[in-house]
Order: sequence, then structure tokens, then C-alpha cells
Amino acid sequence: MLVDWRRYGPPVDGQQAGEGGGKEFQRIADELRGRMADGTYPLRSFLPSQRDLAEELGVSRDTVQRALRELASEGWIESRQGSGSRVVKTQRIQSPTPRATRSRHGPRLEPLISEAFEQPEVTLDVYTLTSQTLDAHIRLQAERIHGGYIAPQRIALRMLLPDASLPMPYPRAKDDQSDPRPQERLRVITERHTASLLSALNDLRTEGLVPSVEVQIRHAPLTPTFKVYLFNGGEALHGAYEVIERKIMLDSDEEITALDVLGLGATLTHHVADGDPNSSGSVFVESMQKWFDSVWNLLAE
Repeated sequence: MLVDWRRYGPPVDGQQAGEGGGKEFQRIADELRGRMADGTYPLRSFLPSQRDLAEELGVSRDTVQRALRELASEGWIESRQGSGSRVVKTQRIQSPTPRATRSRHGPRLEPLISEAFEQPEVTLDVYTLTSQTLDAHIRLQAERIHGGYIAPQRIALRMLLPDASLPMPYPRAKDDQSDPRPQERLRVITERHTASLLSALNDLRTEGLVPSVEVQIRHAPLTPTFKVYLFNGGEALHGAYEVIERKIMLDSDEEITALDVLGLGATLTHHVADGDPNSSGSVFVESMQKWFDSVWNLLAE
């Protein structure tokens, strides 16, 4: 596995994914993110009650409440006293390909990633602001591999993230641009989810479930204004980040108003290289692959 574990920390035996230094609410938030990503809790559905979630997941209601506050601050759910928590955002996909929209829950990212992982060799190039969404989907595919539903022989992931030392215009406190806490929160979230997806992929290799697993992560001196996923050399998902004003929850439990972007809220357009070098899909996939390779080779470290 081609990755420097010193940056993100090695996977710890017995540590649940995404605990982030023992914070149990983060494990619960990760579990609920995964369920929303795979359609278990589709758009506009209500999550189970806090009592039911606490009983099912083996934690206190206080832990569930903290996880729900985290998800609400990220824009996944809307919670109202007496009404429960409702899913208000999922990743929207615009695609001309029927298989991208065949889910009964509507167009989603998960079926596209699932079909990419059903191939014997999986290559995935990703450019993103944080690794949070990718972590949820990598773990979903790892569960399918552990269950014997799919059996790729090689997984090769390259991920481009922004340089953590780069001053970025978002996220930042609306009323105090010098407040370092939103940027620190972003760094912690990225490192936690990167360590989580690395752990999931490393387990597949060490347990012999996938013979070849290669992961490379580089950091570029760029502020992401869009995210892109490139699958198996023939498909691309692309979406622009929209700057919004929202409440974010800091580790101190303090809530502040920030200018931020939500990758989850970005509509992704799906492009397929169809064998015709002049088709719009083929041109787009090729151009984005060239862009990714140029940044990877010439700018990223």
C-alpha cells in the first residue's frame, strides 16, 4: 500500500472506523452517513428515534444526539423537536446513462461506485476538498467485498487533497475571517476520514480479500472549486462546490455561522467515454483525466 501512515496514523486493531481519537459520536455519525449514502435512509425519510438508534448501536442517547447535531451541521438531516430527524440532502446525479438512475431511491452516487467496484480491476482518481464522502462509499464497497458479493483483484486509488497549509477562502467564520477554528475543523475531518478509508482498504489487503491494493495521496496547492471522480479510465463524475452560509459545530460544542461549501449538496454530472473520441462524454472524460494527471505529476506533493 503506497501511503505514508505517519501523516494519518496506522489503523489500530479493534478501533472502529472514524472514532477519531475515541469520540464515540463520530463512529455513530459515520454509520448514519453510510446508511444515507447507500439509500437505507433515502431522501425525505425519517431516521429511527434517538432511543431506537441508541439501543441498536449500543450507545447512550447523549452520544446519538451529538452525532445528529454533527449531521445536521453538515446538512445531511434536519432535526425538529417532536418530529425527529429527516434526511434533507443526498448526492444528486445528472446522467444520460439509465443504469445511473435505476435505483428506486432515484439517481445516487452509490450505484455508480458499486458498478466500478464490480470490475476485476478498480482504478479510482479523486480530487476533493475532504475525504468524507469517499470514505463512506469505500467502506460500503469494503463491506460488499467482506460479504463475498464482489471480488476485485486490484484496487488502485489516487486522491488529490488541498495542501493543509494553504490559506483557503472556506470554511471560515462569517464574522471573523481570522478565526482559525473552521480551518482546523476541516483538517481534523479530512484526516479522520482519510485514516478511516485507508484502514478499510488496508484490511482488504492484509486479510487477502484483494490481492493488490495501492493507495496514493498527494496534496496540491489549489483551493478545490469542484470535485471529480474518475472511474476505471472510462467514466467521470464532476460537480462544482457551491458556497453557502451555514451553522457549523466546533469540537467545543460551540455553534458558529460560517461560509462553507457542502460537497454533498453539489449536483454531480456523469460522463461516459463511449468509444467515439469525438462524443461529448469521451471528450470530457479524457480532458478531466489529463487535468488530474497534470496536477498529480506537476503540482502535487
